Amino acid sequence: MTDDDLQSRVHALRGDFAPLLLAWQRRDGRHDLPWQNTQDPYRVWLSEIMLQQTQVATVLGYYKRFLERFPDVAALAAAPQDEVMAAWAGLGYYSRARNLHRCAQTVMERHGGAFPRTAVELAELPGIGRSTAAAISSFCFGERVAILDGNVKRVLSRLLAFDGDLAQQAQEKRLWRQAEALLPLSEADMPAYTQGLMDLGASHCASRQPQCLLCPVAGLCHGRAEGDPARYPIKTRKLKRGQRENWWLWLEHEGRVWLQQRPSEGLWGGLWTLPMFDSEAALDAHSRSMGVAELEPLPRVQHALTHLDWVLHPRRGMLTGPVDSATPGHWVAREQLPQYALPAPLKKLLD
Repeated sequence: MTDDDLQSRVHALRGDFAPLLLAWQRRDGRHDLPWQNTQDPYRVWLSEIMLQQTQVATVLGYYKRFLERFPDVAALAAAPQDEVMAAWAGLGYYSRARNLHRCAQTVMERHGGAFPRTAVELAELPGIGRSTAAAISSFCFGERVAILDGNVKRVLSRLLAFDGDLAQQAQEKRLWRQAEALLPLSEADMPAYTQGLMDLGASHCASRQPQCLLCPVAGLCHGRAEGDPARYPIKTRKLKRGQRENWWLWLEHEGRVWLQQRPSEGLWGGLWTLPMFDSEAALDAHSRSMGVAELEPLPRVQHALTHLDWVLHPRRGMLTGPVDSATPGHWVAREQLPQYALPAPLKKLLD
């Protein structure tokens, strides 16, 4: 599709798309989520970060507990990172939590605790990309700016039958320009319009089996007119899944568990785990050096990440003497484990 053809489609849609979407959102969209009906950028920002790669149903409980512990940006900025990671543990994609903490500190240090009001300024903060910045500025400050998260890419690609490969940055930029051209004229409509795009992508315009008969803009949709809306969006580059295997050493002594903190970068960055080894032989050698007489093999743990299938083999042993002070980590009493940021598979295992 040429740029002229694309702009012609957008021009034909401009007068109808936003009004239809706005009417549908106000009538049938989501209105009762805990981060809605507020213009507090801290709460909107927190929800946007949590909702990246995570379902609404999962986020609801975490969002409530996180706000109870860190009710505003000042409280989050002042908290130790370990506390932030502990509150996030189980949500996955832990770089989000580290960036969340850094962003709160930046807002306090550079902006006096007040979030910037424009998407351009917001996108300069740690962990806030262009679409997230636009969502915050649209919801909280009514800025007339386009979002383009995964749901919105799907809605607009189908609406326009956009045949550009979104694996290519140049094609994504083309879609950004069309998203901007379709915005409603009134800034007062921006929160409902932005929410409407999100709601439509999360409901009728789902990635599989789109419900075109229920869609409020089905009559405008070029993808539907072609007869195969699920063909869009087009993204040819597929993520290759990796395989990983490790062994966990679960040591206990007088009701305490030996934990080590992972490096800040990489898988489970900054979280606390059992000592981890690349082979069972390495685990056995280490456990013997610590004086563990016998290890109990436990069922393996299979953990699926977005890009990786991870198999972990726990081995459990009791330690009768002290741990060498040179060994990294420390003992944690079982009743204190909830205070530590543990990855979800380990929390389940220890429970």
